Amino acid sequence: MRSNTSMQLFHYWNFIRGDRELPCRSEIEPSALRTLLPELFILERDHFGGIKFRLAGTHVCALFDCDLRGEQFATLWFGTQAGRLLQIGRQVMTQHVPVMLSATGRTEDGRDIETELLMLPLASSEGRSDRILGALAPLSRPYWLHATAVSGLDVTGLRVLDPDRTAVFLNEPVMDETFSPEIRRVQHLRVFEGGRDA
Repeated sequence: MRSNTSMQLFHYWNFIRGDRELPCRSEIEPSALRTLLPELFILERDHFGGIKFRLAGTHVCALFDCDLRGEQFATLWFGTQAGRLLQIGRQVMTQHVPVMLSATGRTEDGRDIETELLMLPLASSEGRSDRILGALAPLSRPYWLHATAVSGLDVTGLRVLDPDRTAVFLNEPVMDETFSPEIRRVQHLRVFEGGRDA
């Protein structure tokens, strides 16, 4: 991880979950994350099979120059990646797998910014994994950041942050299609195994 936001959020989530696969969302204390809140978001399943933003921090919204609350997560991604990222979000929830994505944000006038996007599963009080706690952090601070909107994200890498769950995540049928070696080369997508202390 290259972003302090990603590192701090992952360590907090890891600490709260302890020996479990994932923590309960009621265990998350915003006060413990107050310095990170502008770059955090929460995703939830909707009734139509999509994944939408329940909450999004001010810096996340400013990156796209819009209020993301209620918006579909898939709409942040360019082209066919929208469907793939929807499937990744579903897998984070159903397989209880923490994932970090590398992505390039692109503006309409051709400017790029490298970002990290962390996705961490959360359980409801009934034990169902139905939300994702996440962070979206730019890896640099160009002068135009938050003055010129990013029009979308282009995923460049995926890292599973629990080595025991990597095979489960990548062996799902939709993951085979998305991350086969041929697709990986075409999309310039790198898949790395990670660890709890990554």
